[in-house]
Amino acid sequence: MTKRIISALIGAPLLLIVTWLGGWYLSILVVILALLGLREFLYIGRKAGFIIRQWPMVVFCTIWLIVFVSGLKEWLLPLGVVWLMLTLGSYALRYPNVSLEKVAYSFLALIYPVFMFTFLESLRGLPDGLYWCFFVFAMVWLTDTGAFFVGITLGKHKLVPKVSPNKSVEGAIGGLAMALISGLAFWLITDIGSLPGILVLSLLTSMVSQIGDLFESALKRTAGVKDSGKLIPGHGGILDRFDSFLFALPLVYYAIQLGIVY
Repeated sequence: MTKRIISALIGAPLLLIVTWLGGWYLSILVVILALLGLREFLYIGRKAGFIIRQWPMVVFCTIWLIVFVSGLKEWLLPLGVVWLMLTLGSYALRYPNVSLEKVAYSFLALIYPVFMFTFLESLRGLPDGLYWCFFVFAMVWLTDTGAFFVGITLGKHKLVPKVSPNKSVEGAIGGLAMALISGLAFWLITDIGSLPGILVLSLLTSMVSQIGDLFESALKRTAGVKDSGKLIPGHGGILDRFDSFLFALPLVYYAIQLGIVY
């Protein structure tokens, strides 16, 4: 527990400061997190038996991140389509020696730990982007806090016992309630968006952050590993710490782009 608290006291302020600085500082952080997340994703894939050759994934994801850092974002979607064609093509050419689940996992190597991390920089680049990044941080952290304390005090009904035996329905509801309270506070402090829009987004962000946590837990259970890595003392790996963010960031980004919160 001590290691977990110390890691949080160091990691959280660092993340907030770099996000506040934005620009190249944030781009470099996103690339580092994406590459570390990719490394852990491949580790899980090897343990689960989903990966035969990992070098094509490493090479392509690195190219994709170089293009991202270079600011050539109009090329990112075409590159994603190329990766889809390559992975599906490998299934066609190597069938039946390769399974569809292995091909799907290869495709997810670009989407889950790489592409979804880049939404942090994309969100920061929007009008009032710094506030929205802090909104995501608050939603994820306070949802986790609310779910933990409500879960240990009132939790009786298991949420998804085969994925995460310690999570309860009551804890999940507690996380949602904490997110709504936090969303109200965010609106009162910043006066950004409409109150109904912020509350709806708070609820949705809390929901997907919990789903993101469960998704990564399911991956680890499939692979038979406890943590995705050992980089962060008391927390595990990058994916263990950022699994909820990877689902929350795209949701908030597109909600703002579509004007849902206004």
